[in-house]
Amino acid sequence: MTADIEGVEDRGEPTSLMEPLLIATDSRHRPALTDLALELAARSAGLHRSLPTALRGALAHIVRAMNCYYSNLIEGHDTHPVDIERALAGDYSQDAHRRDLQIEARAHIAVQHWIDGGGLEALPTTRRAITEIHRRFCEQLPEDLLAVEMPAGRHNIRLIPGELRRQDVVVGRHIPISAPAVPRFLTRYEEVYGGLGKTESVMAAAAAHHRLLWIHPFLDGNGRVARLVSHATLLQTLDTGALWSIARGLARHVDDYKGYLAACDLPRRNDLDERGPLSEEALVAFTQFFLHTCLDQVRFMEELMQPGHLRARILLWAEDEIRLNRLPPKATRILEALLYRGELPRSEAAAIVDAGERHARRIVSALMDRGAISSEGPRSPLHLAFPATLAPRWMPGLFPEKRA
Repeated sequence: MTADIEGVEDRGEPTSLMEPLLIATDSRHRPALTDLALELAARSAGLHRSLPTALRGALAHIVRAMNCYYSNLIEGHDTHPVDIERALAGDYSQDAHRRDLQIEARAHIAVQHWIDGGGLEALPTTRRAITEIHRRFCEQLPEDLLAVEMPAGRHNIRLIPGELRRQDVVVGRHIPISAPAVPRFLTRYEEVYGGLGKTESVMAAAAAHHRLLWIHPFLDGNGRVARLVSHATLLQTLDTGALWSIARGLARHVDDYKGYLAACDLPRRNDLDERGPLSEEALVAFTQFFLHTCLDQVRFMEELMQPGHLRARILLWAEDEIRLNRLPPKATRILEALLYRGELPRSEAAAIVDAGERHARRIVSALMDRGAISSEGPRSPLHLAFPATLAPRWMPGLFPEKRA
């Protein structure tokens, strides 16, 4: 490893090389982008407010699995949310490669749960937060996934969690800045994106996403870190409640996503392409794509969580399960109560199903065995759950059905 990092010199790149970091205040595109940012803020807050508090935690859980699935899919790692849930329960595949991917997914979920719970003590765009996200993710990975392949003739390098790269790298057609220049570019990055107001932060989220990838601060894991930084930024600046994820939209349009990122690497085209070495027109196009993708995902979750539609899908599933003798009769009453109230004290279950305590406990136990409801303890209130195994029936389109 020492031989691999010897001779890496600071090429003296000025931080102005990644300008423009923001779309100019006099850009003709700003009014339309501001409107998109404001619409996104309003719709995201509306989705958050429309859901009972007790449903938000269960929904955020399945959204984390969805976000992990799609973010990993962008990197070429296909770990279905059902397998992710199994990993969270300690149920790993016997196949070594699949087990490694399950562990990787579990690490991603853990970091996002930490972010969603307010674990970040700094703004997501600070060097401190960026390196902490990378460290927390990578330190949970199996050794095989920490081995970074190097060009032919050079030894593979072990990725050090949270450590800025000490190698010069090539990413496709993009040649990132020299390794010793990374700290000063991150300092400039933090200065610009850490001092913005809420609306400006939303509008600049796409630019911050690309510029972090452009810097390429780590030897590996930059894509996942950039998407987690974007998730954290939107979580802090919008009232998302972690109830939707841009990763799904980016993965569903992955060729466009990668195409816009590559275009943002290009130099400015002409004097009409504003100021700075990089193209502002390309940055505008990526910002439009990014914000429209966010809006599409909020609208998708709005439609999915419409109370009438959600109720009909869940109760239809329960009726089918009762018909097939996989759930006791009257199980639908528990589900209806949870859909209406958000949570249900266990002491009220018997009255809800109009039966004795013993029969009520049997219904509750059957629903819990299917993953349809959950509780923090034997005496804690009941809540609706959104397990990945039931997502095709309850929340169609959230992610593809698991293949056999």
